[in-house]
Amino acid sequence: MFSFFEFETIFMQVKLEQNGSKGAFFIEESGDRLAAMEFSMAGTDKMIIDHTEVDDRLRGKGAGRILLNHLVDFVRENNIKVIPLCPFARSVFQKDSSIRDVLFG
Repeated sequence: MFSFFEFETIFMQVKLEQNGSKGAFFIEESGDRLAAMEFSMAGTDKMIIDHTEVDDRLRGKGAGRILLNHLVDFVRENNIKVIPLCPFARSVFQKDSSIRDVLFG
C-alpha cells in the first residue's frame, strides 16, 4: 500500500526545459525544483545524461526513475540515442534491459 506522499510523487508532473544543447527533465513543486535529470545534446541524434539530482524530500520515492522514464519516452519518440555518463542513469540502464534499446553504440 502506498503512503500519501508516495502516491503524490508517482503522479508529479515531469517538465522538460531546453536551452540550446543543454536541457533537463525535472519535477517542480510550488516553484521549487525537487528533482532534475540534466542532459547535453551531441548533435541532433545523441543525448548525454550528465547528472541526476533529487532533493531529500523525494529521495527513495522513485523520482530519479520517473525522470529517466520520461527521458526514455522522449528519446524513443524523437529517434535519439542516449549516452548515460551520470552514475545513477548508467546503473539503471545496466539493471533494466527493457530500456537499453535507446543506448548509443
